[in-house]
Amino acid sequence: MNNYHLCAMNCHYRFYQLESFFRCASRLGFKHVEIWTAPQHFFMDYQQYEDPDKLIGLAEKFNVRISCICPEQTNPKPNNIAIKDKEGQKRVLRYFKNAIDVSKTVGANKVVITSGWAFYDEDVKTAKDRSIAMLKEISNYAASKDVYLAMEALQKGESTIANTSLDLKEIIKEVGNNHLKVCLDLGAMAGADETIEDYFRVFHEDIIHCHFVDGNPTGHLAWGDGSRDMEEDLKVFDIFNYSGFLSLESANDRYFQEPFAADKKTMTIYKNIKKGKSKCASIS
Repeated sequence: MNNYHLCAMNCHYRFYQLESFFRCASRLGFKHVEIWTAPQHFFMDYQQYEDPDKLIGLAEKFNVRISCICPEQTNPKPNNIAIKDKEGQKRVLRYFKNAIDVSKTVGANKVVITSGWAFYDEDVKTAKDRSIAMLKEISNYAASKDVYLAMEALQKGESTIANTSLDLKEIIKEVGNNHLKVCLDLGAMAGADETIEDYFRVFHEDIIHCHFVDGNPTGHLAWGDGSRDMEEDLKVFDIFNYSGFLSLESANDRYFQEPFAADKKTMTIYKNIKKGKSKCASIS
C-alpha cells in the first residue's frame, strides 16, 4: 500500500517568487507539486497564458514533477463555471481550455475543477444546470487532450451548488464523461460533516486527487495546527488503496510570511508516521 504521494502547493507562497516555492519544496523532500495559477506565479486568463516552459524549467531545475494544475475559479474570480451571461460563458470555457492545455504541456494531465457558484438571489437549480452544461463542454475538451478533471466540493460559504459527496455524484452523473473524476478536499468534506470513508464509498477509484489539509474542522491548515489525526487519515487511504496525490492546499493567511515552516511541519509529521509504519512492517 502507501501508493499515494505527498504534493506541495504554492497557495501560501503568494508573497514569494515562484522559484522560491520550487526551491523550498525540493529542499523539504517533495517530489511533486500542484500549481495554483495565481497571476503573480503563473499568469493565465481566457485569452492567454505564460509560456509553460517557465514551469517545466523550474520543475527540471529542482527535480520535482508538476502533478496538477489548479486554476483560480471561486468568487470573486471571474472564472465561474456556473456563470450566467453568455459572453462570460465563452470566456470561462476558453479559460479552462487554457488550463487543460497548460496541464497537458507540463505533463500534469490533471486539472482541479469545481461546480462554480450561484447568486444568492437566483434559483440554485438553474445555476446547477448551467454548471452541468459548462462541465460537459470542458470535460469533452479534456477528453480530447486525455487530461483528467478532478472536481472538488465547495463549502457553503463558497457555493450553494455542490457541498457534499452526493452533490458531486449527481453532477458527475449528469455530465456523463469518464474524464471528470473527483478531488477529495478534506476541508469541504469536514465542513459537510462527512468522512474520508464516505467519499470512498461513494466514488471508489474515481477519487484521483486530494487536497490534504488539517482543520478545526475546516481552515486549510498545515498538519499539526488543527484537530485531524494524519496517521488515522492515512490508514483510511491505505484501506481503500488510494494511489493519487495528497496535495497540501494550506490556503490560510497565517502562513503567508513563512510558508516553508508550514510545509516543513507537515512533512516532518508525515515522515515520522511513515517511519513508524515501516518499523511495524519489519516487526510483522
